[in-house]
Amino acid sequence: MTSVVAITLSLPPAKYSPENTSTFTSAKFGASSSFSHRCSPFYPLSFRRLAIQHTDAVVRRRSSSSFRCFSAISPELKTTIDKVVSSHKVILFMKGTRDFPQCGFSNTVVQILKSLNVPFETINILENEFLRQGLKEYSSWPTFPQLYIDGEFFGGCDITIEALKSGELQETVEKAMCS
Repeated sequence: MTSVVAITLSLPPAKYSPENTSTFTSAKFGASSSFSHRCSPFYPLSFRRLAIQHTDAVVRRRSSSSFRCFSAISPELKTTIDKVVSSHKVILFMKGTRDFPQCGFSNTVVQILKSLNVPFETINILENEFLRQGLKEYSSWPTFPQLYIDGEFFGGCDITIEALKSGELQETVEKAMCS
């Protein structure tokens, strides 16, 4: 039994105000547009400060060739992730898919879950940069894969391996399946 969970999030095209060239703003967050423009170094270098209202993200120009991005997860994205995480007993946000992992760590967690015969869903975070960055803030965990069990963040690859060795993973999964 394989099911596919898809999350599509994106942003409307960006606009800037010619009367104030030091500020860049984007239209209010929308449910289906593109994210990749937010921290692009290809925007005019004359912008000293780029502020994107929909995510409270701020991009500060540190030198003529580098940018630094700061962002907060949007309420819309947080709500979407909450719904996805709470609607599945076990869900893995990973690089690639269950059948074609694109990262050794993601593959390791998939193999562990398969070895336990646990029904689980996967979401490929490589398909959506906005989701990938938002999940890092949502879980306060900077790397992938990210495993959620019974609506709670469980951990990444190293934690999953250690929990398997100690028996904690099996116990947590069994509890989740019974609830």
